[in-house]
Amino acid sequence: MSIHKEIARTSAFSRTTITELMIPSYANFGGKIHGGILLSLMDKVAYATASKHSGAYCVTVSVDTVDFLQPVEVGELVSLMASINYVGNSSMVIGIKVISENVKVGNVKHTNTCYFTMVAKGEDDKPTKVPKLILEDATDVRRFVEAIYRRKFKQNYETNLKEIKSNWEKQDINKLLKDQRCIIQTKQP
Repeated sequence: MSIHKEIARTSAFSRTTITELMIPSYANFGGKIHGGILLSLMDKVAYATASKHSGAYCVTVSVDTVDFLQPVEVGELVSLMASINYVGNSSMVIGIKVISENVKVGNVKHTNTCYFTMVAKGEDDKPTKVPKLILEDATDVRRFVEAIYRRKFKQNYETNLKEIKSNWEKQDINKLLKDQRCIIQTKQP
């Protein structure tokens, strides 16, 4: 293990911002910037942040809670601000805030928020230990704690869903779907 992985780092050490002009080829059929373009940019900034913190090659293992709050227009400058919110042994949660700026009128809007979980890989392509995170202020502590809770909620969700799937009851399904916008055509749901 190299020496740089045995130390702790602040979130400021790896904080990354990427700014890119939104060009016409990024637009969808509605004339707004395609969500896939924004997701690709988010993945890039998450990778840059995680690799700076870990000093290693990193891969995306999950993307949680991608909220598209407002559309992004062609011609706007999009800035993606990313920071390490949480570290595990080899994993890191990267919080990303995306803002879009219309430079002609000076309008700035918050368009996206999301969380990427990245894993650092060693020379053997196996997960490798990352530096601890130094929590310097109340914001760092809040983000770290929120990441722990999001992780617990996700684990509980997966456990509950597995339990539900293993105990499907026809009357429960019919009751659940009664007021939904669907039509059951199968004899056995």
